[in-house]
Amino acid sequence: MNVLFFGIAKDIVGSSQITFSDEFKRPNSVADLKAQLIISYPELSKLTSLAVAVNSEYAEDDVSLTVDDEIAIIPPVSGG
Repeated sequence: MNVLFFGIAKDIVGSSQITFSDEFKRPNSVADLKAQLIISYPELSKLTSLAVAVNSEYAEDDVSLTVDDEIAIIPPVSGG
């Protein structure tokens, strides 16, 4: 399971991608993924919102994840 990071989320994590390869530590849902990421990278909790896309589609917290999923973490976007 590959997790891609964009914007400030990439800066917080220090990488544009991480991979969950351990079957026992791999998150089962979007909510599990968010919880694991916040434990590993507490600065993510300071973001006002954090969108998650699974296989190029925005996903709610109850969406199940599989080993073959590509997940994108999309931080809030500002601009003018």
